[in-house]
Amino acid sequence: MGRRVRDERREKREDYAAKISKSKRKTNLMAAGILAVLVLIVGYTGYLFMTMDASAPGAPPGAGKLGGEHEHASLLVRIFGDKFDFSVPSYQIKSSWIHFEESDGTTIHRHASGVTLGYLFDSLNIDVGQVDLNPLKEMQDLAPKCFIFPDGRQFCDNEDYRLKFYINHVEQQSIYNYVLEDGDRILITYGNETPEQIEEQLIEVDSQIIKG
Repeated sequence: MGRRVRDERREKREDYAAKISKSKRKTNLMAAGILAVLVLIVGYTGYLFMTMDASAPGAPPGAGKLGGEHEHASLLVRIFGDKFDFSVPSYQIKSSWIHFEESDGTTIHRHASGVTLGYLFDSLNIDVGQVDLNPLKEMQDLAPKCFIFPDGRQFCDNEDYRLKFYINHVEQQSIYNYVLEDGDRILITYGNETPEQIEEQLIEVDSQIIKG
């Protein structure tokens, strides 16, 4: 009687061990399958990233192959002296073509040729440039320059304040169609700054570290 009980217990233990082993094999196979699928997805995504060009849906007009270039520039935006913060998550990597990343709010990364600063700001839902208040094409050059936040706040040229653009210390009428070069220093400032205050802001943007 005792021997039969021992045999039954041994058989139960062996059955249990076999079930555990089978369950582990099944779990390992499932994990391996999931991992293989993830590797394929990541690989395919990387392939698309590296081979995507201007013909891809959503690509900037005139852009080259995504990943074909990797240029960096430094940007400073001051509105009435206050620095605009691009490091918050709502402004990070909104486009694969040109963006801010890694919670850095001053370094712009451009990943393809032909991608303009205008496309960067469009991807952030920020309007930077001239607002066409006159339907006559010949009058567009007289349209005021504006910096318009996503929430609708507008900072436009008027009798007291001006929106000004500088690239490498040279004032520009517009930067919307500009394609940044590696190491560029870009300043956007709005207010009634004195030349001395403008120089201070240019020195500030020069001092910013370009990450990349």
